[in-house]
Amino acid sequence: MTNATHVATLLVELLTEELPPKALPRLGETFAAKIADGLKAKGLAAADTVFRAYASPRRLAVTVTGVAAQGTAKEVTEKLMPVSVALDAEGRPTPALLKKMEAKGLSAGAVAGFARRIDGKAEALFHTAVVPGAKLADVLSAIVHDAVKALPIPKVMRWGDGDATFVRPVHKLTFLHGADVVPGRVLDLDSGRTTRGHRFMSRGDIELATADAYEPTLLAEGKVIPCFAERRADIERQLLAEAAKQGARLGASKEDYADLLDEVAALVEHPTVYVGEFDAEFLAVPQECLILTMRANQKYFPLFDEAGTLLNRFLIVSNMRVADPSNIVSGNARVVRPRLSDARFFFEQDKKHRLEARLPRLAPVVYHNKLGSQLERVERLEALAGAIAAQLHGDVAAAKRAARLAKADLVTDMVGEFPELQGIMGRYYALADGEGQVVADAIQAHYQPRFAGDALPAGNVAAAVALADKLDSLVGFFGIGLLPTGDKDPFALRRAALGVLRILIETPLPLELPKLIEAAAAGFKPGLLGAEGFAAQLQDFILERLKNLLRESGRDGAVIDAVLALKPARIDLVPAKLAAVEAFRALPEAEALAAANKRIVNILKKAAATPGEPDLALLQEEAEKALFHQLIEVAPLVDSHVANEDYTDALCALAGLRAAVDRFFEDVMVMAEEPLTRHNRLALLARLAGLMNQVADISRLSA
Repeated sequence: MTNATHVATLLVELLTEELPPKALPRLGETFAAKIADGLKAKGLAAADTVFRAYASPRRLAVTVTGVAAQGTAKEVTEKLMPVSVALDAEGRPTPALLKKMEAKGLSAGAVAGFARRIDGKAEALFHTAVVPGAKLADVLSAIVHDAVKALPIPKVMRWGDGDATFVRPVHKLTFLHGADVVPGRVLDLDSGRTTRGHRFMSRGDIELATADAYEPTLLAEGKVIPCFAERRADIERQLLAEAAKQGARLGASKEDYADLLDEVAALVEHPTVYVGEFDAEFLAVPQECLILTMRANQKYFPLFDEAGTLLNRFLIVSNMRVADPSNIVSGNARVVRPRLSDARFFFEQDKKHRLEARLPRLAPVVYHNKLGSQLERVERLEALAGAIAAQLHGDVAAAKRAARLAKADLVTDMVGEFPELQGIMGRYYALADGEGQVVADAIQAHYQPRFAGDALPAGNVAAAVALADKLDSLVGFFGIGLLPTGDKDPFALRRAALGVLRILIETPLPLELPKLIEAAAAGFKPGLLGAEGFAAQLQDFILERLKNLLRESGRDGAVIDAVLALKPARIDLVPAKLAAVEAFRALPEAEALAAANKRIVNILKKAAATPGEPDLALLQEEAEKALFHQLIEVAPLVDSHVANEDYTDALCALAGLRAAVDRFFEDVMVMAEEPLTRHNRLALLARLAGLMNQVADISRLSA
């Protein structure tokens, strides 16, 4: 190796068998970051050192710029012991000090160089020494070993006769610092300067001249694009270019193919895109089946026309670039045909039995051992969806019919093969059975929204069935005490709650959350939902999800707390209340009224009994009389605005009370000694608080 002050780029590479594709990007990022952090911790790289992660199907690697062969020496001062213990009465070192010095390799004469300083209340001896910086050759193996141990690998394997374990067998280890090999050993392998390229398009071992030559050498000689992000971007460029040539699209948006693109980028090292084709007769099968078959099973990219209709062409991302790709294309066409034939067979066979005829087959399918079978659940959904549709003045019969058939596709061959198609296939089979369009659409839509940004069920019938589905899950699992804990949410209850919230808010629907929970609970057998207070607990859980949802959308935390503190039953009215509180908060009177409200709340909390209505005859001070008359005057206006859902006008009308409220607290002793007077003033404040807090808890706006 070169001299200790040598600074150069460091390369670390593990060459392996094929790594798990879905985990590859994270493995590469973690491996690179941990090695860079380890070098910084040892003083071999600066805090702002740049590193580049590499991850391909058969390698994890990182290059780190500006790595020193040896870190900078440092002065280290260490407390030895108190002077009273270290030196005798004549100032000579005691045996205790001599033993300490011997352990540190210090001669007896070193005592003269020890510093004496006050440490706490006593004087102590301190020794300062120059500690040489860490050597890269001494610590690199340990840094890489720690990085390997830190990788998010759920299960490791052992190979050969050694003791090394990793997610896949490892064949080569490369440590290069500039042009020099750093000696080291990790996973039973000694470090070297060679790597390997593409399995078929590269020659055997490739010798790397320098660490900086790693990427260009792999590209030129090894036919490998080692950087995952660059390989992914290259695949996407090729896909888009070829789709454009075909006059087609890869999907409605990038989200349609993003996951498949990630997976394919983790499967190939030298991506090349080719066009494949299947028989047009397969287009008679619902396109969702064909799309899922191609994407999930074959890793193909289906092509669509401008209207989003599937074409009988697809794109293949091959790991080979050849002059004549006809064998690759025809081979892939042969492979996909049996898959598409299976999909067609399932579709045709499933259509031979009506959805309604499949309902008895749901009886032995357990939904949850405490909550019964899927058939029992269907019966609950049918009643609940009908009740919700009635509240929405929708088609009750259609909602009940859709709910009755919503889970029947779970026992079809197609959904058995492709669970992702539940609901989607139910819609197709319902239409084939002659069910109405509204019913068929509601069957598919009742799972929506399935994820953030997903479409909402359209129409009252679909919304009723979707709400019934989610509320039944929430009420059922809360009712038997199976709540989400920490990161664990095995029954996807957080997602169900967010779905309920989005449907109620964004549709919007004039439904009361407590009544929806009550209606869902009524569908379960008496005594089944035994968890104490679960309904209130569930409402709090849903409101907490709402709070998080609103905060993520950028709403002010104090405004959110003010509105949700009243536990609003009508979730659809929350956005208007938030807007009203934001408008009120901008008024010059807002802060004073919020502070007064906070004071009122605290006073009323301390009251021994709940006050009734204030009595004008018992009012004594001019300030309390003035406040009473203003309350009488403004209350009908505020109540009218609230009843008409004009929340901004309601809160703004309260602004006129500020002067009267301020004067009241300046001139009136609320907690008067005379009981009737005190009780009447508390009643007046309770009336004021009730008027001010119809839209939100205004006291939450006070700093």
